[in-house]
Amino acid sequence: MKLLTIEEINIALKGELVGNDQLTITGPEQLELATNQQITFVGSKKYIKLWEQSKASAAIVNADFAIEPGEGRALIKVKNADLAMSQLLDLFVEEAPVFENDIHPTAVLHPEAVIGKGVRIGAHVYIGKQVVLGDGVTIYPNVTILDFTTIGPMTTIWSGAVIRERCVVGAYCIIHPNVSIGADGFGFRPSPDGKGLIKITHIGNVVIGNGVEIGANSCVDRGKFSSTVIGDGSKIDNLVQIGHNSRMGRCCIMAGSSGLAGSVTLGDGVIVGGGACISDHVTLGNGVLVGGQSGVINDVAAGKKVLGYPALEAKEMLKQWVMLRKMVKEAK
Repeated sequence: MKLLTIEEINIALKGELVGNDQLTITGPEQLELATNQQITFVGSKKYIKLWEQSKASAAIVNADFAIEPGEGRALIKVKNADLAMSQLLDLFVEEAPVFENDIHPTAVLHPEAVIGKGVRIGAHVYIGKQVVLGDGVTIYPNVTILDFTTIGPMTTIWSGAVIRERCVVGAYCIIHPNVSIGADGFGFRPSPDGKGLIKITHIGNVVIGNGVEIGANSCVDRGKFSSTVIGDGSKIDNLVQIGHNSRMGRCCIMAGSSGLAGSVTLGDGVIVGGGACISDHVTLGNGVLVGGQSGVINDVAAGKKVLGYPALEAKEMLKQWVMLRKMVKEAK
């Protein structure tokens, strides 16, 4: 267990310490669950009242909030409590699982694989022909990386992930457990005799930029002809589907259970809410925000926010919902 003084935490967050400056903190916790010697945070005014009831010894709060530490407790005032909490979590992060050997004896490495400096490979990993692993790559147990794939420096691949042949993963990426990269795209056509389906072969690959994070059990399908592309800095949640030949710009976010059909194009900074679906060949411009559970079937211009199923501009959809409620009330 890590122990930090409240002064050490305040220095790291560059905040203003108010109240008891002699506290020792064992870790962070949310307001209603925190106990003595833990630190919490208040990022919204609606939670200020919960601070009085909380058993936490300290809290990180927005500097403009009217809130007092109380007897024996402390506050660290910062510009943005949410961002400060992310910094705090970094201070208390536990050590990653230990590698007793840099390359576990049960790992299978093709003799033509190229392994960079400081690479760590766990038990029962398979590395295929002419795979290139950059310096500092970490691969946890039971990962499969097939032929001619390239993994950039300092990337981490967690257990159970499968990266198929000829794919490219950039530097400083995090691939979480059981991610599938480069599986066949979903392409079928009715057979001429009308008695079955013909599989459309996908001969492309997946290209993932630098600093990308892909959540557990997500799938990124290979392109039919060229590449499915995920831009630098993009973050993908768990259980996300990215269809063949989709192209995602820089610093996009896709929340859990959302999905892109084939040949979808996302500009830079697009945010797709949980459970939302984007239809094939749709383009979303830079900075588009798609509300959760929405279904987007048409192109959306840069900077717009859309909601609903089928999705419309947010203001228009909200008006429709209000009208529907009025109609229901009048019908009663």
